[in-house]
Amino acid sequence: MCSLETLKIDLKGLKEAETVRKYDLDDQFFAALDGSQLEHGSLHVSVSIRKITGFFELTFHTEGTVTITCDRCLDDMQQPIATDDQLTVKLGNTYSDDDDTVTVDENEGILDLSWFIYEFTMLAIPIKHVHAPGKCNSAMTQKLEELSGAVRSGEEETEAIDPRWKKLQELSIKN
Repeated sequence: MCSLETLKIDLKGLKEAETVRKYDLDDQFFAALDGSQLEHGSLHVSVSIRKITGFFELTFHTEGTVTITCDRCLDDMQQPIATDDQLTVKLGNTYSDDDDTVTVDENEGILDLSWFIYEFTMLAIPIKHVHAPGKCNSAMTQKLEELSGAVRSGEEETEAIDPRWKKLQELSIKN
């Protein structure tokens, strides 16, 4: 089981200079996260931390692949991930997460990067997950085409046009 402890940063212990942390994350990372929708992947994450008076500037660079389900054929597919993200962190009285600024309790001073890395990865995944042309499961694609054709032909037969709409269509065609 992957320990998420390595992704916790002691902000109060950082020096004024820029600090770079690198992480190689795999399936164990996703399994260790509560509520993760991803189960498989391989990510290389580089985090650059600049300590500036009053706050910290974190720059994330993430590259790798995650395994997601194709929306068309429902087979697993590899989705490449490449994203650059920024986060501003400051120390305060209580923990809060507002937009791109996170406030960490200054008594504790520990920032857990695990969920931020996960969120940045999820946001880098396109909304539509589809294999490259010709790579989908052929049996599933064929069945989908058969059912889509049946639905289209069935709609045309059962759908009768309301006479009022038909008159409006005739008027719009004349104009």
